[in-house]
Amino acid sequence: MPAVYSTYEAKAKFGEIIRKVRHGQRVLISYRGQKVAEVRPLAMTSPPIIEEVLKDLEDRGVLGPPAKVPGSLKPLARRPGALSRFLESRE
Repeated sequence: MPAVYSTYEAKAKFGEIIRKVRHGQRVLISYRGQKVAEVRPLAMTSPPIIEEVLKDLEDRGVLGPPAKVPGSLKPLARRPGALSRFLESRE
């Protein structure tokens, strides 16, 4: 059974209502004893595909094409096996 809050309570306890909704509960809001609104979680859809999100951002002008890296990247470790030595030293 969903929790029922008056409009006054809902305004004062908005954070509590959002926590309940995030945990999958429905919350009803009443005005003068009559239920007037329902707050419920959104239906979960599949996560967005990153390529589509990036394309949309580029189309809207938020992102530009990736910049070319000048030259080649050089390794930071001077001797091979630096990562394994570092991890061993942390144990």
